[in-house]
Amino acid sequence: MDSIRIQGHVDEQHRLSADVPGTVPPGPVTVWIATSPQEDEAGDAWMNGVSRDWAGELADVRQDIYTTADGEPVDPA
Repeated sequence: MDSIRIQGHVDEQHRLSADVPGTVPPGPVTVWIATSPQEDEAGDAWMNGVSRDWAGELADVRQDIYTTADGEPVDPA
């Protein structure tokens, strides 16, 4: 079985469209979908680093300076 890589697009109605080379004969095909990552590796590394480095501070109850009893509701209704 031959395989080729093509770029496609999924629209709001979840329909896939793609242009294939003329060498692909008409008939049924099998499609594997690989979505584009929303975040690059640097973003993942930053997020993991922040959660690791700040875990101690965020878990420290002395940092909880506000409670649900503080302040006033924005919409009293």
